[in-house]
Amino acid sequence: MTTQPDALRGSAAIVTGGGRGIGKAIALALARAGADVCVTARTIDQIQQVAAEIDTLGVRGVAVASDVSDRVAVEAMVEDAVGQLGRLDILVNNAGGGLERTPVGEDDPDVWARVIEINLLGTYYCSRAALPHLKASGGGKIINVGSGMGHQPRPTNSSYNASKAAVWMLTRCMSMQLWDEGVTVNELIPGPVYTELTADIMQTGVPHPAMASEWVKQPEDVVPLAMMMATQPKNGPTGQSFSLARRPL
Repeated sequence: MTTQPDALRGSAAIVTGGGRGIGKAIALALARAGADVCVTARTIDQIQQVAAEIDTLGVRGVAVASDVSDRVAVEAMVEDAVGQLGRLDILVNNAGGGLERTPVGEDDPDVWARVIEINLLGTYYCSRAALPHLKASGGGKIINVGSGMGHQPRPTNSSYNASKAAVWMLTRCMSMQLWDEGVTVNELIPGPVYTELTADIMQTGVPHPAMASEWVKQPEDVVPLAMMMATQPKNGPTGQSFSLARRPL
């Protein structure tokens, strides 16, 4: 899919976890399509670099540091972003990750809970704070970056699986709530992607170590699907899961 250069001209987006990996790739793609973009993450240096790169594309890049698991910080981040960009049309809930791969009973309960806080509560906090602004823009789009592991059980990564399964259910619930207000809410499943967070378990150019059908992608490989979701019309699909996986989910 090729996105028209001005497909998002005049719109504004927030991308969480936008300092690297999939978030950075999506943030830059939104900017190339004409959107002003706020990138947010905990590491200010990374998001400032991405915002500066966005500025070179002829649109506005804004960096606002925030921890998505902190509700008060998220609310302040969204207000700051909208204050600087003037509106909000697209929210990409990308921040997340898995911090442990240990069976229940052998795991650290605090680490398990932290994964839930980042992946599920972070998505909820950001979506909740963004909703008034998305509605004010006349309808907007929420793209929740999910995982195939939220659709399939695994024996040793329950915190990640459970959190992403909950994000999928939250996506469906919000879509039913918001469809008549012009806000679409969908899930994007990238499949295996090589990033700093996955470098210890996979590499590009070879099959996935546990799923032979899968190809290990670069973050930029996720962009076409993300842009399809970001540029769809107001009456486009909602409550759906769009996947790049090469296995049944």
